[in-house]
Amino acid sequence: MEKKVRVRFAPSPTGPLHIGGVRTALYNYLFAKQNDGNMILRIEDTDSQRFVSGAEDYINESLKWLGIKIDEGVREGGNYGPYKQSERKDIYRQHVKQLLDNGKAYIAFDTPEELENARNQIKNFQYDSSTRMSMRNSLSLPADEVKKLIDNGVKYVVRFKIEPGREVEVNDLLRGKVVIKSDILDDKVLYKSSDDLPTYHLANIVDDHLMEISHVIRGEEWLPSAPLHVLLYEAFGWQDTMPQFVHLPLLLKPDGKGKLSKRDGDRLGFPVFPLEWTDPKSGEISSGYRESGYLPDAVINFLALLGWNPGDDTELMNIDQLIERFSFDRCSKAGAKFDFEKGKWFNHKYLTEKSDVEIADLFIPVLKNKGIDVEKLDKYYIEKVVGLVKGRINFVKDLWDNSYFFFEFPDSYDEKAVKKRWSAEMPGILNELIEILEKFDDFNDPNIEPTVLGWIEQKGYHLGNVMNAFRLTVVGECKGPHMFDITALLGKEETIKRIRKGIENISLDA
Repeated sequence: MEKKVRVRFAPSPTGPLHIGGVRTALYNYLFAKQNDGNMILRIEDTDSQRFVSGAEDYINESLKWLGIKIDEGVREGGNYGPYKQSERKDIYRQHVKQLLDNGKAYIAFDTPEELENARNQIKNFQYDSSTRMSMRNSLSLPADEVKKLIDNGVKYVVRFKIEPGREVEVNDLLRGKVVIKSDILDDKVLYKSSDDLPTYHLANIVDDHLMEISHVIRGEEWLPSAPLHVLLYEAFGWQDTMPQFVHLPLLLKPDGKGKLSKRDGDRLGFPVFPLEWTDPKSGEISSGYRESGYLPDAVINFLALLGWNPGDDTELMNIDQLIERFSFDRCSKAGAKFDFEKGKWFNHKYLTEKSDVEIADLFIPVLKNKGIDVEKLDKYYIEKVVGLVKGRINFVKDLWDNSYFFFEFPDSYDEKAVKKRWSAEMPGILNELIEILEKFDDFNDPNIEPTVLGWIEQKGYHLGNVMNAFRLTVVGECKGPHMFDITALLGKEETIKRIRKGIENISLDA
């Protein structure tokens, strides 16, 4: 019987969830759902020194906003809990004892000063088979002295005893077979008596085994620890239940070399966290994709294609399409450059695919914030405005800069446009235009545009200058949608009022 697919996303609550971590969670989710499997969220909070208040809630809220649904976890419950490592101390103690009893691990009493001294005396020092007998541990000390030290409350760690001369094979779905010699591995710390907690290496293995994880999908930064994890599975006698490893490529800086960092986002002006984060100690606020105006579906689509491709030119895919098409054989082994401009493009595409009604609902809070009394506006009017300008925007907040003139009278006129398009004759020409426009009662009349253009041609006026001056009086700048779409929405009274106001206020001497 084939093993049920069970994957886990296992972040540490040491700060906000990085966008690289989000991509790891997404790939876990896509693979699980494609195979009718389960997605587990496990909180790895064994590093008590780096724990940050609020980080766990932030992780949960981020995944919820993105639509990455968790099947088992601290909030969801499940049959394999607890799902928080700090609540599994008894389980880890039992497994530490098992390794000690079987001679697979040993107790070490070395102080930080003693370890530093060894590093100074031995070039390229590492705690392993060549150095362990010269250190203070249960292998080098008499048994009665070891017992005495423990009874006296001396702090200690438990180290994994790695035997030299082994070739350790790590089979990776993405990278194939990776072979590492055990001689280069050090005797990693598995448990610390100071806080009665395991390190990542032990807790990770024990939990993956007990939670019946079938695939460990994580970033390539964890690849160096994979041989140790293979040896730990062997030490416990769990070879037959070892999960399949997948080590994903890194997300790289948009420019230069190296891993994507918060500094890159600050420097280039894009978020590296899914949600806004306020550091509880410093109070520093870091921007988030949600608060920056990104749609969760756009973020998901963008991230999915950073390190994976569907095998053709398809770019826009919803979550169901991503689940259907995802496969590790189309994942890159090399890192993926974080193209934040492409992220904006995805948001533009997803935003423009929304109906005018949906976008208008998102736009209303922006209008209120700008002091517009939306209660006095017809909702249909806002929807029509959105329909005219949504093709020009990447974010909902961009709507205001592209449509403010639909909601308020111009209070100034672009100086460069005035110098280029205005002339002493222009007020007279625009008064002629007013006479033509006043003949139409309905500004949705399709005959208005050809009538105005015919008049300009007949008079021999410069088309660009007249139409841009017309736009200048109505909008305040030479920007915006098609001019006659603007006037159709503003209506006859408002349009003519703005032209007259422009004739009054625009001066070549300004």
